[in-house]
Amino acid sequence: MIALSLGLGLLAAILVLPTLSDLLSLIRVLARRSTPHTPRAGAAPRILFLVPAHDEELLLPACLQSLRRLRYPSERRDIVVVADNCRDRTAEIACGAGVRCLERNVPADPGKPRAIAWALAQLPVAEYDGVVIVDADTEVEPGFAASLATAAPIAHKVLQPYNGVSNETENALTRMVLSAANHGLAYVLKTRAGLNVPLSVGMCIGTQVLTTHGWTVHTVCEDWELYALLTARGVSIEEIPAARIRAQEAATLRASSTQRRRWTAGKLVVLAEHAWPIVRSPHAALAQKLDALAELTAPGPVLHLGLVGLAATVALLLHPPAFAWLAALLLATLVRPATYTLAALARDPAPVPAIRAFAFLPLYAIWRIGAAVSAFGTMRNATWIRTARAIRPEQREQ
Repeated sequence: MIALSLGLGLLAAILVLPTLSDLLSLIRVLARRSTPHTPRAGAAPRILFLVPAHDEELLLPACLQSLRRLRYPSERRDIVVVADNCRDRTAEIACGAGVRCLERNVPADPGKPRAIAWALAQLPVAEYDGVVIVDADTEVEPGFAASLATAAPIAHKVLQPYNGVSNETENALTRMVLSAANHGLAYVLKTRAGLNVPLSVGMCIGTQVLTTHGWTVHTVCEDWELYALLTARGVSIEEIPAARIRAQEAATLRASSTQRRRWTAGKLVVLAEHAWPIVRSPHAALAQKLDALAELTAPGPVLHLGLVGLAATVALLLHPPAFAWLAALLLATLVRPATYTLAALARDPAPVPAIRAFAFLPLYAIWRIGAAVSAFGTMRNATWIRTARAIRPEQREQ
């Protein structure tokens, strides 16, 4: 029973880390003087849009169409598709769209991180200010590049745009993904507090950052790995909420299963490899270390809810030492995700259907626990498996 209490206490301590980090962030924001960023006058930054693609003939046309529609000087941006070990019409579609396409055929060495490393070695990266990595199954909004440019000069920075969902109204699963909770609220707070935000789709990496630190990531969760590496090295990662990119969310449990397992396993690998270097880093302040560990250990709001429900039930049924305090602490860790969820729902243009979708939450939380448990068995072989995608009606019209 003592061991059970210690285990529940450890779980509660891990789950409360994001709350502690947010409180410290609020204190930092209130204590520091506001110094609005003033973009440097002159030409807009030169941006290279790099689109890694593996058999992406289905959604690549919409992605390239969104990039061509950018309200940004055409002479200050270039688009390059990396057709990585493709067996479909990906390269043909890219060339037909009038963009440069690099074809990589190395079946023995597959993977997005390796394809990006290979492409960066082929391209004149030094001629640009930043490299934006755009997944082939995503779409950027017309003001995306101009919004990134407001952070100029960007060569020494890493920028993270707002990740939205392109099929958010499809069903209950997609409606429960509230992008505003992170990208519209939590990450904005981190940026104002001077803390790094996690990287994901659409990241913009300054070319001086690439020159200094290179592209050395290798795991299937290259965004989390790069976040951990750059954080340990003291590189700043800012959220640019006005720069928006959208991706399809998995619309079925079957499609979501492989995706969630891959993400969880990959994130665990990154945590195991990079937690100690972050703790030991002379370049990261204590608040940044705490926040990075909180981000790398955070299970996500639905899994968080499921773990708390399961652990609190065990504590109340078995009555280990200090069970009442442990159950109360576990439940208290839900205040942060609940607050962000309510705030995101308040920003939702259609809150009623989104609220109705949450009736599915208890069953989904149980399913997420099962998916997380199964992820431990794939940590040593967290291979990439394609998530099922579909063309939306508006994409067919393009």
